[in-house]
Amino acid sequence: THIQGIKQGTSVSNQMREEVPEPQQRVGIFVDVQNIFYASKQFNARLDFDKLLKIAVGSRRLIRAIAYVVQSPDVDQSGFISMLQQKSYEVRRKDLRQRSDGSAKGDWDMGMAIDVMRFVNTLDVVVLVSGDGDFVSLVNLVKTIGPRVEVISFVHNTARDLIHSADKHIPIEETLLLKNNYPAEAS
Repeated sequence: THIQGIKQGTSVSNQMREEVPEPQQRVGIFVDVQNIFYASKQFNARLDFDKLLKIAVGSRRLIRAIAYVVQSPDVDQSGFISMLQQKSYEVRRKDLRQRSDGSAKGDWDMGMAIDVMRFVNTLDVVVLVSGDGDFVSLVNLVKTIGPRVEVISFVHNTARDLIHSADKHIPIEETLLLKNNYPAEAS
């Protein structure tokens, strides 16, 4: 059957998505803390999570903001986690695992993807805060279901495919950073 008014090549959900007025758009934000933390170290700075929320949401409605943190046993992150919670972020934590060969493993890629898919039907916009190219398939899948996908990340630390697959890319610039009071580590 033909649905009148639908542009050829545009899915029903995509066209409907565009018609939702911005103040009524439901936004979910998913922050890959480790990815952003290491990218911001190159600027001797850290992400301003308060400003991030304001830029990501704008005049839209925040449904969920989740920050994914990998905890290292030798670093006390309780102050950081408390700050995130005070700024309306739900914090998901995972311990850094030491492998028998001495290397360490700790990422949230799969957990973030599962959460995005869990909430995808209740959102108009998925905001992914990460530069990790492993999320390209997730972005493409989410877009076929309906929500717009926006990626917020450092340009220098973002897979080109991720930028191209997103509906919108918002680069993290100095206005989103807080300068650290200590000198940058030598690499």
